[in-house]
Amino acid sequence: MAFFNIQRSTLSTILLAALLFVVSVIECRRNLLFESYVTYPAINCRKHTAFLTDFGGNGDGKASNTVVFQAAIQNLSQVADDGGAQLIVPPGKWVTGSFNLTSHFTLFIQSGAVILASQDAGEYPVVEPLPSYGQGRDGPGGRFSSLIGGSHLTDVVITGDNGTIDGQGSIWWKKFNRKKLKNTRPYLIEVMYSNHVQISSVTLIDSPSWFVHPVYSSDIIIQDLTIRAPVDSPNTSGIIPVIKQVGRRFGCHRAAGESRSSSSREEEEEEAAGASVWSAVVREEEAESLG
Repeated sequence: MAFFNIQRSTLSTILLAALLFVVSVIECRRNLLFESYVTYPAINCRKHTAFLTDFGGNGDGKASNTVVFQAAIQNLSQVADDGGAQLIVPPGKWVTGSFNLTSHFTLFIQSGAVILASQDAGEYPVVEPLPSYGQGRDGPGGRFSSLIGGSHLTDVVITGDNGTIDGQGSIWWKKFNRKKLKNTRPYLIEVMYSNHVQISSVTLIDSPSWFVHPVYSSDIIIQDLTIRAPVDSPNTSGIIPVIKQVGRRFGCHRAAGESRSSSSREEEEEEAAGASVWSAVVREEEAESLG
């Protein structure tokens, strides 16, 4: 299907993009256990591979793996200049709090693997609000760190063969509806001040707030996502971008709360503060509500 040019008046429902050049995608071959493998499209392939279990991960759906994710990514960051690394999340239920990605890195979530967001607020450090706000969106304080985050990165991929990231957002929605929050709820995925980022081929469900939030970043590919949350879940917009240059989103299926994807107040105010806003393209986006 051909791309469609979208006028500026529709920027509230699409991923922002400056079509200055095309982000290239290549086929990568990922080795699995027992000499099996699968290929997947990515902006870059990696020389080094590790499994979350190599660092003591426990996929029983109960044990916290926050320190495991953090240690694994810290360890793999050491080969960023030697072909980069991919961290494979195997089948299982992997509970974790907030962790940050690194450059020249791929997080690959296998089919049957579920990254479960911890419901312990203590596993999400509170950080400063975005510059355009001065305070949190949900309360007067800062904001809880996103489940998966990163800042000042380059060449980062979150992908899989339809593995799942489950934000377990209901506890946060209840606090929001009861006006019990002093700090803003965590987003599911947020990258800031970064470039060459790919988020693809995963299922995202029940984010505490926004699902995908690329901020002050450029050269973004968002592709083949399934995004789900109850129709009455508060502020669970799918893709909220503040993109400086190139962005592409296509093949995404949205079945969630208040909106599919939209511009944010941050986006509008950051444009005034100097972040560029451009034209955009969308392909094969579908949406439905979950009652």
